[in-house]
Amino acid sequence: MTQNFDIIIIGAGGVGSAAAYHLAKEKQKVLLLEQFHINHQKGSSYGYSRVIRYAYDNPIYVSLMREAYPLWFALEKEAQETLYIKTGELDFGNINAPSLAQVADSMNRENIDYEYLSAAEINRRFPQFNIPETMEGLYQEDTGILKASHCVLSNLKLAQNYGAIVQDNTPVININSNGELITLKTNQEIYTSQHLIVAAGSWTKQLLLPLGLNLPLTIMPCQLGFFRVENNQKFIPGEFPIFLAHLVGEYGQFPYGIPACDHQGLKLSTFYGWDTVEAVNEVNYAPSLKWIETLRTFLKQYLPTANGELIETRRCLYTMTPDKHFIIDHHPNYKNILVAAGFSGHGFKFTNLVGKILTDLITQGKTEYDLSLFAIKRF
Repeated sequence: MTQNFDIIIIGAGGVGSAAAYHLAKEKQKVLLLEQFHINHQKGSSYGYSRVIRYAYDNPIYVSLMREAYPLWFALEKEAQETLYIKTGELDFGNINAPSLAQVADSMNRENIDYEYLSAAEINRRFPQFNIPETMEGLYQEDTGILKASHCVLSNLKLAQNYGAIVQDNTPVININSNGELITLKTNQEIYTSQHLIVAAGSWTKQLLLPLGLNLPLTIMPCQLGFFRVENNQKFIPGEFPIFLAHLVGEYGQFPYGIPACDHQGLKLSTFYGWDTVEAVNEVNYAPSLKWIETLRTFLKQYLPTANGELIETRRCLYTMTPDKHFIIDHHPNYKNILVAAGFSGHGFKFTNLVGKILTDLITQGKTEYDLSLFAIKRF
C-alpha cells in the first residue's frame, strides 16, 4: 500500500537530519530515508568533530554563521546534550598571504572580533607550534568543535519525537514527479509526497540524473589522521586551538587540525589537494600511506611534538561544486523538489541553518536569506 507524506527527505546526514527536525517541529508529516544504517561512515557526517567558525574568506558565510551559531545552541538546549566545544582558532600563513588577508577582510566587514598575532606571539601563546618569523596569524576565540555524529543523532531523535518517521537501510531506486506529486520507490515500499528534499551527499548526482538534472558535482575522498601527541594535556580544547595553515606544499593544500579529544589524538587533514572522482562507485576508501608520510613533513616543521603514532586513519567524502559553494535550490523543472548538495569540506557547521532554510522554503514558500550564491543556474 502506498504511503503519503507532506515531505520526503533522502539522506540522514547533517542536512537531512536537520531538515527532518525543523520540518517535524513545524508539524509536517515527514519521512526520512537513509540508504545505509544511521551514523554510517561512508559519507560526510560521521565522526566526533567538525569545525564551527566565523573565520571565512567570504563575508556571506560569516553572515550566515551569525544565524547558525544560535541554532546549534538551541539544539543543544532542547536535546539536553553538549554538542559544541569552544576551542578558538588560529589561521596562520606567510606574511601578506592573500587567503589570510581575505579572512581578515571578511571578519572586518561583519564586525567579528579577532586578534592579529606575529609568529613570536603565536609561539609564546601556543608553544606547541613552531612558527617561523616569516609568518603571521589571526586568532578568533569563538571557533569550536561540533560533535558531528551527536548533532545528527540529536536532530533525528528530536525529529522522531515530533512525529517524523526515520527509515535506514532503505535506498531509493526510483523518483518520479508529475510536477505536483512525487513518487518514490524503494525495495520495500512506494511512497508519495507533495515535496522532496534530496540531501544525499555524494549520491545526489546519480539520484537526480533520471530527473534530467546533471549537477557538476565531483567527489574527493579526503583522508583524516589521528596522531598521538607527546603531552595530551597540551593539545586538548582550551589549551590548543583548531588551526588552519594557509599553505600549499608537498603535504597538501591548507592543512588543518583539531585538538585531541575523545581519546583520538590530534586530528589532521588537508582541505584540498586530493584526486577527485565523478561517481561514488569509483571511491576508494582504502587509506593512503603516502599521505600519512607526507603529512608528517608538516608536523615535523610546525608541530614537532604531535608527530607521534598514527592512532587511526579513514576516508571522508567531500562532495564539491566547481566553485566550492553550496547548492541550495529548487530543481529547475520541478519546483516541489529541493536540492541541498556540495557542502563537503566546510558545510557541516551550516547544516542546522540549511535545515531551517529548507523548512521555510516548503512551509512559507520563501526564505529571508539570499540564496543567489547557491543557485543551480550559476553552472
